[in-house]
Amino acid sequence: MKDAVVIKGNKAGMTVYLEKDLDFDEVLQAIAKKFKATAKFWGAAQMTLTLEGRDLTPEEEYRVVQTITDNSDIEVLCLLDTDGNRTKKCEKALNERLMELSSLTGQFYKGNLRDGDELESEASIVVIGDVEKGAKVSAKGNIVILGALRGAAYAGVCGNEDAVIVAFEMAPMSVRIAGLSLKKAGNGRHLGRGPMMILSENGKVVEEPIKKSFLSALNFI
Repeated sequence: MKDAVVIKGNKAGMTVYLEKDLDFDEVLQAIAKKFKATAKFWGAAQMTLTLEGRDLTPEEEYRVVQTITDNSDIEVLCLLDTDGNRTKKCEKALNERLMELSSLTGQFYKGNLRDGDELESEASIVVIGDVEKGAKVSAKGNIVILGALRGAAYAGVCGNEDAVIVAFEMAPMSVRIAGLSLKKAGNGRHLGRGPMMILSENGKVVEEPIKKSFLSALNFI
């Protein structure tokens, strides 16, 4: 028997395949059962969502998203089309917001940083690209990477424990906030699914999925 719901992870989040020949309410029941059973596997995470297998109205899309969030700790950041149109819109909106926040005092670097490259900033910095293994970014303020962090990132280097490190894909070899290191970093292991933030909390450096509210709270000054 063909599965009513199939979940597959992807770089940005997850794709959910829905059986087209079932009644929609039966599909919702199958979604609830599937996500409740796999809640521990996915954990608490913010993800993009792509729905495939059947045509859905906007109201049905909303009900699917609501069923997923009601039966797991997943927060759906945005719904993507298979042709990538919504993906581009989501990335463009996030990029524009980050650039707006850092336009007063932040700096920008466009391009990938590769093994041996080092980038330093006297303020906050936005890297529009990847930071590969062997590359390092350091800043007195925040570090935002619109790509993957696989190398090293040191924020708040002059003792600013309020600084944060943000990346679309977080798999660093080393990260520090004001001299405090994240012990979980290293060996290229992913620190969660989707966009993540590294910050200092109660004298320790921790990682957490990006909340929807972080963009309005992040202070680049």
